[in-house]
Order: sequence, then C-alpha cells, then structure tokens
Amino acid sequence: MALGLLELCIDARDPERLAAFWAGLLRRDVSADGRTVLPSHDTEFALRFLPSDADKDGLNQVHLHLTSDTDDQSATVARALALGATHLDVGQRPDEGHVVLADPEGNELCVIEAGNAYLAGCGFLGELACDGTEEVGHFWSAALGWQLVWDQDGETAIQSPAGGAKVAWGGPPVRPKTGRNRMHLHLTPVADPGAGAPGGVEVEVARLVALGAVRLGAGEDAGAVSLADPDGNELCVVPG
Repeated sequence: MALGLLELCIDARDPERLAAFWAGLLRRDVSADGRTVLPSHDTEFALRFLPSDADKDGLNQVHLHLTSDTDDQSATVARALALGATHLDVGQRPDEGHVVLADPEGNELCVIEAGNAYLAGCGFLGELACDGTEEVGHFWSAALGWQLVWDQDGETAIQSPAGGAKVAWGGPPVRPKTGRNRMHLHLTPVADPGAGAPGGVEVEVARLVALGAVRLGAGEDAGAVSLADPDGNELCVVPG
C-alpha cells in the first residue's frame, strides 16, 4: 500500500480569488499559476482550485475545520471576514463553541473553539469533515494506510501516522448525492518504506477497486485516473 494525500481539489468560478482567500486565511504561499495553496510542511496537503461554472447546490460533502491551537478563535474569524468570508447559519445552536463561516464562493468552514481536545495537535487546518458512512471511513483508512482514530456510532475518523489534519465522516443520516462534488481528493503513489519504490497509478487503482472503489475514467491531469469511493464520492489517483 503506497498512496499519499496530495491535495484537496475545489471547484471555483474564480480559482485565483479563492486561492488568495485560503492562502491568506491559512498563512500559506500560492503556486506560480495562482491556483494552488501550497503546504507549508510535510504533514499538510495542498488546496488546488479548479475552474468551474457549476452552481453550488446545497451544503458541500466536505468542509474544513480550523483549530484555535495557534491563533485565537476571534482573530481567525476576523481575518476570514476581512479576506471576504461571511457568517453562515446552518442550524448551529447558540451554545455551540465553533463559528460557522462561508468562503467567498459559499463553501462552508468552521473555526473550532480553543481547548477542543479532539483536534488537539492536528495543526491549524485540523480536519476535513465529510458527510459519509462508516464503510467509507474504513475504505479511506485502508486506501491511505492511515490509522482509524475514531469509530463509534457510525462516525469514523482517520489520521496519518505522521500527524496533521484528520479526515472524518459523520455517519447517518447521509445526504443523498445529487451530482459531482465540488471537492475531491487527489492521491499519488509514494514510496512504501517496507516495499521500496512506489507502485504505478494502475497498480494503486487496482488496489482501490479491490477495496470497493469504482473506476470512472480519466482524471483532470495527464495520466490520472478518476474513481468513486464506496459512497460515490469522486477521487483521483495522479502520477507522482
């Protein structure tokens, strides 16, 4: 098993605008093409913004959780608002500690309160919070070789052995999928310390299909393959 999480791809009407927003919020650099927010260290992944004219329809299947480990919650919220975010009501209760916002194209994000034990030590971008089943959490654990750090009442979460952001699935009820997700993950073959050189894209695609993925066709990049996980969510395996 030798796949690494390369990047989270996000559809955008104005990719450069969203990249600038997220780079400013996360305090990271942007790539030369202006469309990718680069990781600042090896436990992070990139955010890549893909041009799209599709309208946003309802809540995203994935949204980002930012922690208050390194920045005060109110300071993070203020920075987000200054960069173009807006407050968002998704039914949260007044007594909940997190703050729900939307980025300039309406993508939901949460700024988690200080002292949250669940995301302690995960870094500023603490979690990808996903709508999904317990089955899909187990699939992703096997796909990436990441530890299952939560598996209770239908909810699951995984985290890289190296640390960094968690990826979590909220369990039932899961919203019906009505079209292509605005966000999807790109994975790439990496060297497995126990097996030497990484396998190729097709080797890893075959492994994911054996785990329950479905092959969809060519991905966005040359040599990439698009698949769907057991919940039908898109992902791509791209050359290293």
